[in-house]
Amino acid sequence: MVGKLALGGVALALAATACSGGAEPDQDGPGRPAPAPVTGWPTAGGDLANTRAIPGARLSRDTIGDATELWRAPLPDAGALTTVPLVVDGTVYVQGGTGQVVAVDLASGAVEWASEPSGGNIGPFGVAVDGDRVYALDGAEGVLALDRSDGTEVWSTDVTTTPSLGIDIQPVVVDGLVLVSSVPVSFRGIYAAGDRGVIHALDAATGAIRWSFDTVEGDLWGHPEVNSGGGAWYPPAVDEERGVAYFGIANPAPFPGTPEYPNGSSRPGDNLYTDSVVALDLATGELRWYHQVTPHDLLDRDQVHVVLAEVDGERVVVSAGKSGVLVGLDPDDGSRLWERAVGLHQNDDLEALDGPTEVAPGTFGGILTPPSSAGGVVYAAVVNAPSTLEPGQPAYIGAELGQHDGDVVAVDAGSGEVLWSTAVPGDPLGGTAVVGDLVITALLDGTLVALDREDGEIVWTGEAGGGVNGWLAALDDRLIVPVGNGDPPSLLALGLRP
Repeated sequence: MVGKLALGGVALALAATACSGGAEPDQDGPGRPAPAPVTGWPTAGGDLANTRAIPGARLSRDTIGDATELWRAPLPDAGALTTVPLVVDGTVYVQGGTGQVVAVDLASGAVEWASEPSGGNIGPFGVAVDGDRVYALDGAEGVLALDRSDGTEVWSTDVTTTPSLGIDIQPVVVDGLVLVSSVPVSFRGIYAAGDRGVIHALDAATGAIRWSFDTVEGDLWGHPEVNSGGGAWYPPAVDEERGVAYFGIANPAPFPGTPEYPNGSSRPGDNLYTDSVVALDLATGELRWYHQVTPHDLLDRDQVHVVLAEVDGERVVVSAGKSGVLVGLDPDDGSRLWERAVGLHQNDDLEALDGPTEVAPGTFGGILTPPSSAGGVVYAAVVNAPSTLEPGQPAYIGAELGQHDGDVVAVDAGSGEVLWSTAVPGDPLGGTAVVGDLVITALLDGTLVALDREDGEIVWTGEAGGGVNGWLAALDDRLIVPVGNGDPPSLLALGLRP
């Protein structure tokens, strides 16, 4: 599982202790006008391709040293912030771990409105914005539509079918649909027998379920009284021209196994569609293709991040996850173009465990949080956290965070070549974002790190004022950072003064 307990579980542990926007063409040249300043971050991934990139930003290697705190908005009732804020028409929208949605003025940091908390959530969670609606998670069960002007509820839809299923994903709105998924993890149960994650497309106007896709093929692999799995923890990358939503799917369970069924023997076979990319028809939910990265996963090797990278004018589907593996896929048929392992790998190619074994990436390791892409390159933050696993013992929570430096890596999206890899001094749970000529991440301890996109040199560090395991939004001249493990949690606007 990636993100979920890797983000959700970290969020739990830490919480217990405590249309503008999107990618611009990276092709400025002689005779071309400078791009208009980017003033918004309208979707979870910055754009529907999940590029998390503002290549033409004023924030750059030359100016990042001038960045200062513009404002900080305390969110004492928000809980953890395992999410990315959205910025639309001069307002920042964010959802916290209590289910509360807050709208904050971009210019001043003043709270415009705050909704009633809808219930606790492991995370990830968050909002989508479209027209006069804000869409958010309704506790751990479903989706809320709120009036964008004041946060009052318009409709609510439950997408869970058992008491132990949950919903831990930031919604995406496209073509009148709100895309979400259930997962077999919640405060009420973790991988309860028979639970299976299902992707849903809701009607944005009414909340009615327009289509669903079961991410688990068949009868839960022979033993539904034992097994569970699947679901999506992160929003899909969407190609509107092709009419496809590309979702990354999570792991099967139990893992590694149980005393009665060690090494996943309760679920023989590949355990489709876990640890896969599924390409779904946006209008109908029909499966167009799938590509499984790890068949019969014993080690929690979710493959839940998807980015649409541009290479010589053509798109490449890039899949990543807690496997610590990036895979380039053809967007039309899912055929593999390349595959590249990054970060720490130890005993993760074993087909069976014969006793306690230290494995890396571990439960919170690998490419835990969202990557980014610009100029034909994918940038990923890698958490080098191992776990000790046993063949007959379920291991759903825990990893050895803080034992190794993390990495930020740059991978050519056309060939899979690693262009550079740079160690960062901590666990980079903040994903990556491309901002000007920089790649920016955040560490669990609240350190912000900016690296040169060209060679990976660390050119700036800053402090968020609290721990970060959410993902920043970027504009032309500022960063909006969710400081979920501060006291209290807050939104930080860090950037250049006018």
